Amino acid sequence: MGQISAIVVAAGLSTRMGTPKQLLPFGPHTVIEQVVSVLLRCALDEVVVITGHKRHAIEATLAAWAVRPVFNPNYQTGEVLCSVQCGLSALGPSVSAALIVLGDQPHLEAGVVRRVLDAYQDVPGRLVIPSYQMRRGHPILIDRARWPEIVSLGADKTLRHAINAHAGDIRYVVVETDSVLRDMDTPEEYRRELRRWTTQADPSA
Repeated sequence: MGQISAIVVAAGLSTRMGTPKQLLPFGPHTVIEQVVSVLLRCALDEVVVITGHKRHAIEATLAAWAVRPVFNPNYQTGEVLCSVQCGLSALGPSVSAALIVLGDQPHLEAGVVRRVLDAYQDVPGRLVIPSYQMRRGHPILIDRARWPEIVSLGADKTLRHAINAHAGDIRYVVVETDSVLRDMDTPEEYRRELRRWTTQADPSA
């Protein structure tokens, strides 16, 4: 079986937040550092961070971390699909699957990541998606066989179109945490995540 790489989507404009959310303080790190710190504790062969808005500031923040930044020149579209397409195109031929991670989910849990990776090892070739109370979440693992279809999607489509087209090939990993559903787009959501962080033990262990 080939390698598995993570693609962290961190290229957005953060319009609703009003400031680059990846660079906001979170625990001992910034939001983006918190996300990659979790991924680097998992059995991944590479962590690729897709940058765009405030590219140089994000890359400087990540300079001490063992990740590879990849710039998405079309980041102003604000679409996750565009960054995923950029990331998939940047992966090498030895990579058999990509783990799609949102760069604004600082409560990403290493235990969830490992369960998703384990599910793929059990049934390679499938899409693997964590599910909380019958709702799909992130991170999503996509086998290489699905990449050409995703890369060829037009600007009027989303990643969900490609996933729904292969609903029968999805392997769901049922989890007991809503962290797979929570991201941060607004100052209120950022404050919510900070409160959760300060009132509970580190969720990434």
